Amino acid sequence: MEGLLSEYLPILVFLGIATAIACIAVLGSFIVAPQRPDAEKSSAYECGFEAFEDARHKFDVRFYLVAILFIIFDLEVAFLFPWAISLGNIGVFGFWSMMVFLGILTIGFVYEWRKGALEWE
Repeated sequence: MEGLLSEYLPILVFLGIATAIACIAVLGSFIVAPQRPDAEKSSAYECGFEAFEDARHKFDVRFYLVAILFIIFDLEVAFLFPWAISLGNIGVFGFWSMMVFLGILTIGFVYEWRKGALEWE
C-alpha cells in the first residue's frame, strides 16, 4: 500500500505547487494593481461608442447551426492526423476503415449542403 501511495506523491506535490503559485499570482495581482472601478470602466464598450440596444436579445438559430456544424466537421477531420501517423502500422484494414469514415463524412457534408445549412440568407 505504501508503494502505491509513494507513486502518487509527485502528483500531490505538483498539485500543491500549482495551487500555491495560483494563489500567489491572484494575491499578487490584488496587491500590485488594486481595483478601482468607476462608471467609465464599468460601462459597456463597443467599437468606441455606446451600444445601440440591449445586448440581451435572441440570436438567430443559424449562428448555433453553423457553430455546431463547424465543430462536428472540425473534430472529424482531426481524426485524420493520428490515422496518418499510424497508417504504416494499421495496414489495409485501417486504410479501408478510414475510407468508410471519410465516405460517411462526405455524405453528411453533401446532405447538409443540399439542405441549405451552409447558406446564410
